[in-house]
Amino acid sequence: MSTLKKLAGQTAIYGLSTIAGRFFYFLLVPFYTRIFTQGEYGINSEFYAYISFFNIILTHGMETSFFRFATKENSKQVFANALVSVVGVSAIFAVLFLGFGAQLANGIGYGDHPEYIYYSVGILVFDSLAAIPFALLRYESRPLRFAIIKNLNILTIISLNLYFLWLGPYWQANYGVLLPFYHEGMGIDSIFLANLVASILTVVLLSKELTGIGFGFEYTQWRLMISYAFPLIGVGLAGMVNETLDRAILRYVWPDKAEAQAMNGVYAANYKLSIIITLFIQAYKFAAEPFFFNHSKTTEKRDLYATVMNYFVWICLFVFLLVMLFLHYFKGFIGPEFHEGLKVVPILLFANIFLGIYYNVSIWYKLSDHTKKGALISVYGAIITIGLNLLLIPKLGYVGCAWTTFACYLFMMILGYAWGQKYYPIPYNLARAASYLVLALLFYGIGMVSENYLEVGGLTSNLLRGLLLAIFVFVGYTFERKQTLLIFKK
Repeated sequence: MSTLKKLAGQTAIYGLSTIAGRFFYFLLVPFYTRIFTQGEYGINSEFYAYISFFNIILTHGMETSFFRFATKENSKQVFANALVSVVGVSAIFAVLFLGFGAQLANGIGYGDHPEYIYYSVGILVFDSLAAIPFALLRYESRPLRFAIIKNLNILTIISLNLYFLWLGPYWQANYGVLLPFYHEGMGIDSIFLANLVASILTVVLLSKELTGIGFGFEYTQWRLMISYAFPLIGVGLAGMVNETLDRAILRYVWPDKAEAQAMNGVYAANYKLSIIITLFIQAYKFAAEPFFFNHSKTTEKRDLYATVMNYFVWICLFVFLLVMLFLHYFKGFIGPEFHEGLKVVPILLFANIFLGIYYNVSIWYKLSDHTKKGALISVYGAIITIGLNLLLIPKLGYVGCAWTTFACYLFMMILGYAWGQKYYPIPYNLARAASYLVLALLFYGIGMVSENYLEVGGLTSNLLRGLLLAIFVFVGYTFERKQTLLIFKK
């Protein structure tokens, strides 16, 4: 029991630090979308999509490889091998991309702003250097230090964003004085600069972990580690394709580059409105995976997994209704000129629900040692993402991106369920899940139809929408009453 409590406590700390970070980034969205144009915000979205891709390559699966080998061999040597591997790849990457940064910027249409490339390279290199020390903290069960450093990184980014984009211009306009490190005309580059400074600070704070073990390199062991890690690169890249490819390629597929950049900004801002579902799924993943493994040897495990799925679907659809029925309030988080993209919010909310259900039903390949099949699902999803984006973006713009995400995660959910029932059958209550889905769609439809008769945001309209939410909660509670009472009694 003490071991499980320790695991639960660490999971909560890791989860809260990650969730808090994403939430605070979300709070920057209202700020960004009121000071940047659609096109400027689109630049931010595009470059962070690139950063996500290259981060997979620079870390090249060494975090997972470290965990795998550290438990079986000399953990200090394994750490040194992983760190040297990441440092080596990052150094080669930095030399190439910094050396040809101007040409690369020109090649992707940012010849006037090669600093975007330089900032991105710096962020990638320092984030990669921090990855293995963070893995060491997790391996050594030091979640508090992990969370403190992560949150200091976040606070630095937020503080510097406010300094460069609000305090600096305000001080200059009202007092005619330029604050230190601020210069007139700082714009989207401020976001990259703030992130770079935070990434450097993170590496400095991790200096004890970076230098405390030594840099001895053992080639034979490293070969085994890289052999284990190499397939993970493909899986990671496939997952990142599904998550961010649309924002990376929209500007290249849509005929008008400037218009595409603006569309990218609108899409990225509205994507943020699905973050409530994303945050819930992230928190759930931190808690659910160890929960599933901890109960994998119990006799009632499959019934337990099925019950967990009922709750998951119910809560996700509640969040969907909350956001969509009160979208007139949630849309205030983004600037008015970005509201034209609100039509993609329900599509993206459902896409993320499908992804969350996929995380649930895909536990089978981890419990039954069919990890290659899990990787195949991600690869198939990536193929769908690439194909549909190329097909739909020229016709529908960023709406095509949203439907592609929807289709990809729907496919992955269905295939994950079908293969799971073949290799590790779990008695999911599909009728229960379907009833929640039908009810949620019905209530969403009522909310939309009511807009023709009731003032959106008015008292009567809000009371109706609140009543629909309350009924949905009551129905779910009634269905799950027995399990709910057991939970509250524990």
